[in-house]
Amino acid sequence: MEVVKIGILGVAGVMLALQFKNIRPEISVYIGLAIGLIIFVYTVDGLFELIERMETLQKYMETGGSYFKLLFKAVGVTYICEFAASICKDAGYGAVAGQIEIFGKLTVLFMGMPVLMSIIENISTIAG
Repeated sequence: MEVVKIGILGVAGVMLALQFKNIRPEISVYIGLAIGLIIFVYTVDGLFELIERMETLQKYMETGGSYFKLLFKAVGVTYICEFAASICKDAGYGAVAGQIEIFGKLTVLFMGMPVLMSIIENISTIAG
């Protein structure tokens, strides 16, 4: 049911922002930003329940959940970068949005390096 509420909130916010787009484009951007932040806060509230369930699952893993922490950080980076890039695109700054997206991709790539190194170490150990 929450998905329907968020969908309605998003569509209503966009419809309201469209009313101001031609008259006062800056207000349109502010409305989009406000709706995005409201949805972000609502998403963070739901994230805490997911974290509790992941903590239960991590008890059964040998690594102690270090991969889950990495996964959550990567998801957070991608969400924040996508949100910021979308706001920049809406404001008409596509070049800045592109740079934010590239930075997010490189950050996630850098965050994945310990996992890659662990896999390579395991393969070299098995290979002898």
